[in-house]
Order: sequence, then C-alpha cells, then structure tokens
Amino acid sequence: MREYLTTERIEPKKRLVVERTKDFGEIYEVFDRDEAASQSDRCIQCGDPFCLNKCPLHNYIPQWLKSISEKDLEFAFRLSNEPSPFPEVMGRVCPHDRLCEGDCTLNDGHGAITIGSVETHITEEGFKAGLKPEFPGITTDKKVAIIGSGPAGLSAATYLLRSGIAVTMYEKADRAGGLLTYGIPNFKLDKKVVERRVKLLQEAGLELVLNCEVGRDITFEEIANEHDAMFIGVGATKPKSAGIAGENAPNVYAAMDYLTNIQRKHFGLDYDKKFDFKDLNVVVIGGGDTAMDCLRTAKREGAKSVTCLYRRDEKNMPGSKKEYKNAMEEGVDFTFLVSPKEIIVNDEGKAVAVEVVKTTLGAKDADGRQKMEEVKGSEYRVNADVIIMSLGFDPAVPSFLAENGIETNSWGGIVINEETHETSTAGIYAGGDCYRGADLVVTAAFDGREAARSISESLLK
Repeated sequence: MREYLTTERIEPKKRLVVERTKDFGEIYEVFDRDEAASQSDRCIQCGDPFCLNKCPLHNYIPQWLKSISEKDLEFAFRLSNEPSPFPEVMGRVCPHDRLCEGDCTLNDGHGAITIGSVETHITEEGFKAGLKPEFPGITTDKKVAIIGSGPAGLSAATYLLRSGIAVTMYEKADRAGGLLTYGIPNFKLDKKVVERRVKLLQEAGLELVLNCEVGRDITFEEIANEHDAMFIGVGATKPKSAGIAGENAPNVYAAMDYLTNIQRKHFGLDYDKKFDFKDLNVVVIGGGDTAMDCLRTAKREGAKSVTCLYRRDEKNMPGSKKEYKNAMEEGVDFTFLVSPKEIIVNDEGKAVAVEVVKTTLGAKDADGRQKMEEVKGSEYRVNADVIIMSLGFDPAVPSFLAENGIETNSWGGIVINEETHETSTAGIYAGGDCYRGADLVVTAAFDGREAARSISESLLK
C-alpha cells in the first residue's frame, strides 16, 4: 500500500472516438487485475477516510482497496457487495469526481485513486470467478410489495431478500430497472449488467410483475391487502418546464421520452420513429448528465449537428465532468452562458430555432452559487430541426398516494420519516427520486437499503 509516490493515477482505457460513436457499446474497458491492484496500492489507508464518508452508501472503500492490492478478490467482492446493492452499476454511473474520488486525500497533488473503476473490476471479476452475493432464501412468512423497479426498488428488494422476506415487485414497463434500463444509455451502462442483477434477485426469490401499472392494471388496495408492508420507488419522471413560448411545438421533446424511445429501438421493440434524428440539427437545452446522455445519443444516431445550450459556464455544470469531457471528445458543440427565451416556430407551428440571451454570473447567493444575470440586448437565435429539453424532473404524483393518505409536499415529493423512510401511512415506505426529486442512482440505492432495514426491523421484531 501507499505506492502513490511511485504510481500515478490512471484512467480506465476508452475506446477510440471514431469507433465508439458508431455504436452504443460501453466506452470504458474494465480494469484488469494488475491495473486494479496498482491503483489500490496507492491508497494510504486514512484513519478517517474521506472517500468512505463522502459515499452515500458508506462503502468499505479503503478495506476493499486493501483486499485488491493483496489480490484477495473473494474478500473484496464480499466487502463491496455488503453495503451496496449493485456495485458494478455504481462503478459505472456514479459521479465519482463529486463523491468518493472528489474527497480522496490524494487529490491534493497526487491524483485520486480511480475508485470507481476498481469498484467495477471487483464485481465483474468476481462474477467471472463464479462468486455471487449471498441470499438465505425465503425464510419468513412476511411479504413486502415494491412499486417501481428502479434503483431504489431494486435496492430495497436486495436487502429485504437478504432478510429472508418475500418480495413482489410491480413495474409498469416491460423490463425491470427503471432509469437504469430506459434512462441511462448503453454506452454508459450495458443493459446486460442490469439484467444480471435482476436475475440474481429472481433466483433469490423475487417475484417480478412487469407491464403492470399500479392504479390501472391493479389497485393499490389489492396489493396492500396481500402484503405486510410496501415500498414505493416510482422515481421522478415528470419533466420540468422552461415556461417559454413555443416549448409545446411538436418537434420539441422531453429528454426522457427521447432516451426511452432510442433504448426501445435498441431492444428491437416498437418505438416512435419521430425520434430518429439522423441528418438533423439537434439542440439540447440543459447541462446535467441526462443532457449529456441525449447529446451523445444523438451523435451516435447520426445527427448532422449536436449543440448543448447551458445558462451557466463549464465549471457550474451540474453533471459529471467525465461525461462532459466524453461529449466534447465525441464532437458535441457547447454554448455556455446563454439562456433560452423563446422557441421560434414557423407558420406550420414547428420549432425552427431557439432565441437565447447571453448571461453572466454575478454575486453569490445564500447557497454560495453565483447568480445568473442576463445581458441586455444580447439576444440571438440558434437554428434547430429538433430541440430536446433536459431541465430536470419532478415526481409524477400517482392518484393512489392521496387516496391512501400518503402525504406529498408542494412539489410532489413523498413525505417520509427520514430515519425510517416510512410515509404518513403506517406500513408504507418510500425512497429515491419520488422522495428527493431527481437525484443520483447512489442516493436512491441508499434510500432503498435503509427503508428495507426499517421494514425488516418492523416485521421481524
């Protein structure tokens, strides 16, 4: 250990741009054993590890780094899979630069350990070696229903099944995974990775009910009557509006509608052909990871040009730095410090341009973020054939919440007891984006884990 003086930080190898933009395969290679071990050897085993503290799941990062440096894959696999429901997913999609790697002690001059890549390596190599997370089987007479199969729901199912509790999961889509399946493109997260985890849960006793929307195909009351507790993890799927003229034009699309349809296309399923953007000029409004996903997807789909409009500067983009860098490498054009004022439509009502105004960053607000100010008289137009709005998401509030006394707040988030994750209705728990608003996969996984622990304690006491 502590080889940081002689070994530099290395990034996982990436496929060449000219190759990776021709398909939707993952762009990063998984570390081999030597690469993972050499990076793990750099860990200085802090007495108060900032990486662990910054991780929402409080992963045993220093411990599994030590195990990998000592070539003990089995112990590292067990350590990695204990606090995390799907570490091979987190290793791929977490914004490590803002979390564990961002707080690595070695960031001060030596370069953080490539924690995320080691995390992916551990589980992928573990699976290759025949290792599997341990489940006891269904050992109790308790049954829990989970509504939604996204990160929060899958996490809750993982820890309930580890407690020997039977789980039935209801998902309105044709496949499990939620955002992991239909919101994150294959070039970041191969769907076989998600399918493998779902299969492991099914082998452990999960009953998965697909194409079943609660409130339409089955009532909330039916589910409640058949189970001892429930967990709601329906995410946040309602796109935020820009509140500008022209945004309802037929060729102005919501980010998740675009990503979902393209993923359906790659599954070989029916999809809306209006989302084929080949040879079109595509403009994406927004600067988060979902915006980067749309931009990079449009490039792969053969768009003539792909432009991102963001109202702040590069440093203030809310998304991961590596996703912005990848988009830049792949030929996406970025225009910073512009704010959309109106979608310009033609006589047929179709959008043909975005009118923007230049902005500047002024004094910091109470949260320490610089306020955005418009520059008077700086308006101009950005031409577009199609426009994608990626301004974030709010929870879509299903009617069964109010009907069953489940309280929501002013923006539609489910109100919970933050210690137990129980809602205002006893026996019903919630977590993930339907509680937080659009957030990270790792925070949804945390919510699902903690809710499962509360449910287990309540049912098995």
